[in-house]
Amino acid sequence: MSRTKDMTTGKPVVLILAFAIPILAGNLIQQLYSLVDSLIVGQLLGVTALAAVSASGWLDWAVLSIPMGLAQGFSIQAAQYFGANRPEELRRTVGQSILIAAATTVLLEIASQLLLSPVLGWMNTPAETFSLTEGYLRIIYGGLPVVMAVNVLNGFLHALGNSRTPLAALAVASVVNMVLDWFFVGTCHMGINGGACATVIAQVISALISFRAVRRLNILHPERKDLRPDRRMTARLIRLGVPIAFQNVIIAVGGLILQGVVNGFGFVFMAGYNAASRLQGLVEMAGASLGNAVGTFAGQNIGAGKKDRVRNGLHSSARIGAGMALVIGGIMILFGKQILGLFIRDEQALAEQVLAFGYQFLCVMAAGLPMLYLLFVYRSTLQGLGNTFIPMISGFVELGMRVGCALLLPLMLGVWGIYTAEIAAWAGAAVLLIIGCYRELRKIQI
Repeated sequence: MSRTKDMTTGKPVVLILAFAIPILAGNLIQQLYSLVDSLIVGQLLGVTALAAVSASGWLDWAVLSIPMGLAQGFSIQAAQYFGANRPEELRRTVGQSILIAAATTVLLEIASQLLLSPVLGWMNTPAETFSLTEGYLRIIYGGLPVVMAVNVLNGFLHALGNSRTPLAALAVASVVNMVLDWFFVGTCHMGINGGACATVIAQVISALISFRAVRRLNILHPERKDLRPDRRMTARLIRLGVPIAFQNVIIAVGGLILQGVVNGFGFVFMAGYNAASRLQGLVEMAGASLGNAVGTFAGQNIGAGKKDRVRNGLHSSARIGAGMALVIGGIMILFGKQILGLFIRDEQALAEQVLAFGYQFLCVMAAGLPMLYLLFVYRSTLQGLGNTFIPMISGFVELGMRVGCALLLPLMLGVWGIYTAEIAAWAGAAVLLIIGCYRELRKIQI
């Protein structure tokens, strides 16, 4: 299970798809247990509890995306050294990544716990859900060290072409999460805090499985000298990882502002919008998986000096992504209302209003998926090439489009202006990334 995969030889589209499928399966499993969590909460605890969990989404992402971004930057450097067959630099990358990750985790834990309550107030969180959301997120944030470990370990495995071990780890963790969800919420009556506890425990199990796999790969074992601070390598890793983490935070800030606007439309609209948002991870996961694969492919091949293979892989991935987006969007339009209905259980009149708002947003989201999938492909390719600056700037574009549309369009379109804000953010960022990616490829001299 600890195999590596050299992606510098062989047919690009076959390699990318073979790498993407386990990632997609892992994302599917992750989204399914997230949906099961929502299903259990919605069915056992009602609309208010579901709204509280759903409202935590952007705040959850704002903090947890920082470990994800840093780990992705570490993975880019590791993939390039692996593709270039430079094992000493690869081990030093691992050692310095561990040091950066440990320091970041301590700072992030302190900041997230101190700022949580003020930020919830700033977001106009309804009184009905404030204490529930706060308690839920405090437990989730308590698991930050585990989240960092999972992302860093899986990032190194992905860099070496191994997407199967993270899939296995996630599959086991997902089963544990679903079982514990039902036990803590349904049997122990712990409310939504039980779901948070289940998530943290499952993440611990995932980290242990991935750690065991990394231990089997000698090429990833840092020596004592690799764990001593190295300014040059640390600076390089920070230049790669921090822009990605910052990009994630920027996107999250836009989401938080948007969530604040949504909250201002009242509890019923918030519940419907957030219920549809819980499905957003499901509809976008194929594009995210494809992007992850093409990013690793680009990193290994640019490290090996094979620019033409990067270009071929990019074009194939863009076509595949656009096709998948059309299919998945169509499925959401045809069956989205029935899927949303599984999560909404309350007095009939209230449930129908919540469902109507949720389905409207889901249809608009489905129409914008092609742009989102292209965004994933071009952003990940740029990052694989070592350019994390343009993706960071794309985060500012997302922020501006999302916030600007959320504040202005409702004045003309009502709630439809809120729905459109998300799609506008995807489109604006995608255009910048597509232009930036081709410019970066032209600049590279090999």
